[in-house]
Amino acid sequence: MSNDNHNAPETVELTAEEVSEQRKIRREKLQELRDMGRDPFVQETYNVTAHSKDIKENFEAMEGEEVAIAGRIMRKRIMGKAAFFDVQDKQGRIQCYIKRDDIGVDEYKIFKTYDIGDIVGLRGFVFKTRTDEVSVHTQELTLLAKSLQVLPDKWSGLQDIDLRYRQRYVDLIMNEDVRKTFYNRAKIVKTVREVLEEDYGFLEVETPVLQTIAGGANARPFNTHHNALDFDLKLRISLELPLKRLIVGGLDRVYELGKVFRNEGMDKNHSPEFTSMEAYMAYGNLEDMMDLMEQVVYKCAMAVNGSPIITYEGKSFDVTPPWNKIDMTETVIKVTGIPFDKIDDDEEARAAAIKYGMNEEDVKNWTRGKIIAEMFEEYCEDLPGLLDGPVFLTGHPVDVSPLSKRDPKDPRITRRFEAYINGWELSNAFSELNDPIDQYERFAEQQRELDLGIDDEAHPMDTDYVNALEIGLPPTGGIGIGIDRLVMLITDSTTIRDVQLFPVMKPLAGE
Repeated sequence: MSNDNHNAPETVELTAEEVSEQRKIRREKLQELRDMGRDPFVQETYNVTAHSKDIKENFEAMEGEEVAIAGRIMRKRIMGKAAFFDVQDKQGRIQCYIKRDDIGVDEYKIFKTYDIGDIVGLRGFVFKTRTDEVSVHTQELTLLAKSLQVLPDKWSGLQDIDLRYRQRYVDLIMNEDVRKTFYNRAKIVKTVREVLEEDYGFLEVETPVLQTIAGGANARPFNTHHNALDFDLKLRISLELPLKRLIVGGLDRVYELGKVFRNEGMDKNHSPEFTSMEAYMAYGNLEDMMDLMEQVVYKCAMAVNGSPIITYEGKSFDVTPPWNKIDMTETVIKVTGIPFDKIDDDEEARAAAIKYGMNEEDVKNWTRGKIIAEMFEEYCEDLPGLLDGPVFLTGHPVDVSPLSKRDPKDPRITRRFEAYINGWELSNAFSELNDPIDQYERFAEQQRELDLGIDDEAHPMDTDYVNALEIGLPPTGGIGIGIDRLVMLITDSTTIRDVQLFPVMKPLAGE
């Protein structure tokens, strides 16, 4: 018994007019089934006992065994009194064989009307064809749902990236690699939770998405309004401040993994809606967060790839701990030659930056620390190999780190790092600022920049958070990890939208 046409494409490319005609024909088929008393949409359940991959991988143990499988017809080849068809389930595809003499003339006639995309359940026994393909010999077939749309042509119908994102359900049906990406995403998220809970003893919590003050980061929020109580709210831009309030309350190790929203631009690494994980450890510090970051990335890579080597677009990164470290100010000094380690005055820093080539209008309101951070971004970030990593960038100025503890060896900088791989920032972490007076002063300066229009992403004043610090925040280490970017890196995905099941899309006309 063989399948001579196994490599034939599932569908042929149809014109828009032909697709419309096909949809009309499918509706007619549905009506005929209903007229026969066989409405496929009344079926409530189907007792599945096996799946495609399990059957193929365990053929020797399952040969001749009766199984019940269910899934979508993706290929169909009628050969007179017998036929082959492929069923796709959650694990992949498996070939099925059906004979008129096994199921009866009437049932076989109805089967021949089934379309690519129809969802079926079938009972049969496991066997191999003459070409050694593991298959299921069908003895009973049930139509579980009729597909009224025409699936796109596999070879040319899925080239429209925009349509793939808008109709992810079709993309998942047609592309095995896309399904694999999201199974791996789930594996990564599961591993992150396992590291936090089993290795470090963290407690998972949930904090509000709707907030009166969007704090914990420098970003523009989405604004909304509560009609019943008549006041404005914002979608959270970070998970940080509510979690640190819980540390104040005595929940010593807490984390949250959830959606965060920022009303900003979109590119391959940025989305207005993304997934973040933030964790806070009472009595922990920056070095504890470095250890945690290394373990999360290492164990996620091992879970998905079975190796600490991550390959992204042809480049390889060994994430085995420990990772290297570089200092922001030292790097700027090395690249620009400006001795910022000997410059304390803002005016002197501005003059040096302008002389080097920074825009005078931009620099005029910046502090020394802000200038160092901006010059790192402008002149250092894109240097070949600098942030390929994995590497921890440390030594961030106080001026751009309003929530981080000062470094006792140099109060101009903070106990903060950003972790980079492939030039991407994957995490941001602090030894958390727990001095309420210092925190208030930093918030006040940020609020001043916000009010003057110097920085429309500056952190607003949050007096309740300052009050929480006055109650007493123990020494705490905190970290935020961008889950989407981590998934992109480990799954070798080109854009953030490739790892989001339903990325934000501008509506089409009429939607």
